[in-house]
Amino acid sequence: MTAGVKTFRDDNAVAPEPDALGKLLALLQADMEACNRAIVSRMESPVALIAQVAAHIVAAGGKRMRPLLTLAAARMCGYAGGERHVHLAACVEFIHTATLLHDDVVDESRLRRGNASANAVFDNKTPVLVGDFMFARAFELMVADGSLHVLRILCSASATIAEGEVLQLVTQHDLTTTEARYLDVVRGKTAALFSAAAQVGAVIAARPLAEEDALATFGMNLGIAFQLVDDALDYAADQAVLGKTVGDDFREGKITLPVLIAYQAGSAEEREFWRRTLEEGEQGEADLARAMALLERHHAIEMTLARAADFVRAGQDALAIFPASALRDALIEVGTYTVNRAH
Repeated sequence: MTAGVKTFRDDNAVAPEPDALGKLLALLQADMEACNRAIVSRMESPVALIAQVAAHIVAAGGKRMRPLLTLAAARMCGYAGGERHVHLAACVEFIHTATLLHDDVVDESRLRRGNASANAVFDNKTPVLVGDFMFARAFELMVADGSLHVLRILCSASATIAEGEVLQLVTQHDLTTTEARYLDVVRGKTAALFSAAAQVGAVIAARPLAEEDALATFGMNLGIAFQLVDDALDYAADQAVLGKTVGDDFREGKITLPVLIAYQAGSAEEREFWRRTLEEGEQGEADLARAMALLERHHAIEMTLARAADFVRAGQDALAIFPASALRDALIEVGTYTVNRAH
């Protein structure tokens, strides 16, 4: 950091609100309501099945973190020129929702946000095609915005998400995966959209490149931390809190940071357990419980959350370029909340 510029470390970060997302939402309530209206209107289709799947997704709710980042970044940067931020926030949510629909089919997930996933309610073909519809709606919104820079950022993020998902398939069941490779997956499948969502807020406010980069950095680090916490929660959370079946990653043979930590620290017998269950896919009823016990033995959950906290602090530091404001403080708190939601 430049000399004299305040950074946001543990000893001087803003104390987290009990519900940091709620605080951010309160600051952006009118914008978020407009974004929700835009989402609903763009989900309309003469094809009844599309409307049914869309209604199922809307009913499932969600934190709307990514569109909130777009709205918050735009307002923090002084945007006041119309509704571009609203439409781009809706665009970001469409990209995210499309990837969720596709992911649930690939992962054969039965729950999403605590409710039956779209593929569980309908079938596999329907959510894939409705996901394509949502991607198309997202690109309509990008084109309507008229900025080639915005289009470049969001198109690049969309491609990176797909690359991340494919890379996850490549690393699935492969315990030779390194932490660096794992983080490549995380940056692609999750953090790229967080980064783009925040960056476009600065773009439409016509802010300098340094501020664009700062918001992109904040979003990237927040997204990485968000996924690290999700990967920890898959082995440590209450299913009602997690909103998906606990142990899904284990059953699917996904190689995540908690597993890598436990595998690398484990005995020969423990490593053979991980190879049998994750690489060979031979799992019995007691294996998830044993996996969780091994993660606890090697402090893998705590170490994963500590890594998430490191990324959060790096993201918070990036916001030091912006003047103090309620929105900047709320974004800082969202970073802290991202890690604290695991406790």
